[in-house]
Amino acid sequence: MQVVLLDKHNYHNFQPLLYQVSTGGLEPDSIAYPIRKVLQGYPNFYFRLAKVMTIDTASRKVKTNIGEINFDYLVVAAGSETNFFGNENIEAKGMAMKTIPQSLNLRSLILENFEQALLTDDLHERDALMNFVIVGGGPTGVELAGALAEIKKGILPKDYPDLDTRRAQINLIQSGERILPAMSGQASRKAEQFLERLGVNVWKNIRVNDYDGNKVTTNTETSFESATLVWAAGVQAVGIKGLDAKEVLCRGNRLRVNQFHQLEGFKNIFAIGDVAQMETEDFPHGHPMMAQPAIQQGRNLGDNLVRLIDGKPMKPFVYKDKGSMATIGRNKAVVDLPKFRFQGVFAWFVWMFVHLYFLIGFRNRVVVFINWVYNYIRFDREARLIIRPYKKQNQGLKNQLKKGS
Repeated sequence: MQVVLLDKHNYHNFQPLLYQVSTGGLEPDSIAYPIRKVLQGYPNFYFRLAKVMTIDTASRKVKTNIGEINFDYLVVAAGSETNFFGNENIEAKGMAMKTIPQSLNLRSLILENFEQALLTDDLHERDALMNFVIVGGGPTGVELAGALAEIKKGILPKDYPDLDTRRAQINLIQSGERILPAMSGQASRKAEQFLERLGVNVWKNIRVNDYDGNKVTTNTETSFESATLVWAAGVQAVGIKGLDAKEVLCRGNRLRVNQFHQLEGFKNIFAIGDVAQMETEDFPHGHPMMAQPAIQQGRNLGDNLVRLIDGKPMKPFVYKDKGSMATIGRNKAVVDLPKFRFQGVFAWFVWMFVHLYFLIGFRNRVVVFINWVYNYIRFDREARLIIRPYKKQNQGLKNQLKKGS
């Protein structure tokens, strides 16, 4: 028996901490782990660095950029990507934060904006360079807004004493009535209070319509002039050619599967994680596109594949909701557990413990823990480095400002 894992990256990255890479709290190697090291010690397990081009279900072949691979059983766990909902301008000129390269790009852009703000004599341009717009009030948007607010408060005045960093603005825009809509109303209200205390401008019931690289337009009269728009307003499953028939494709490119993770109409093709939509009475639109459902599905399917090979009946998947949480900053977090809900300092320690626990690799846990302790004591973020400069693919900001005025 052979098990072959295909991925276009040779590492696994811990996505919940990408925002800390973007804001200089962590270096990317502390939240990434080599796939080959994960697989050490597993017999008959092989990894190939490859990009899947298409899947031929009839001939049971996966076609990649390194050749074709035959399969008896296929598991699709391609994950998700940023969903721009068809807005090409926002996709081209906004910033996503779904991968390590994207997080490094965002970190460089944030720091470059402040460096450029020092050099311009145009107050209008300077304000736009220091005005950040985050679209999406889910955990990603809330955590990024909180981290930026802490940078504005504790780091920028020391790094840029000759720049009036008080004029920097962090705007969090949510299209719905409250932030963290997937969590309890209590957690949502407390998170908003935490953000407002940090100086974040929370905008609700506003939908962003367009972004030209400088001006953010909405469905209301409110608009924002900003050199940085971060899009955290949604995700969609990664599409795969060959598995795009109407019978299996659901909203957001997700693949419809049964309670055993089998793709609609197939006995030997399975899908798990963000890419899979298992419709149940409790989850009519599929399970949440988060880590816990994916982890539990992976374990269930792994056991079922062994049972299938041994000729035993498979066990249906039952999701156990272990709760959700989000951190807003130093000593500020919200936690919703199945039986308990709490906020503040204790929630913050719980959030840190859970995230350290799920990091892969002892070294990564130690490095992240030491960084967090150091940042807490010194109120600093040492990784604010422009390792690779990032240039937005649009005309100069000053020219855009002149055209807009």
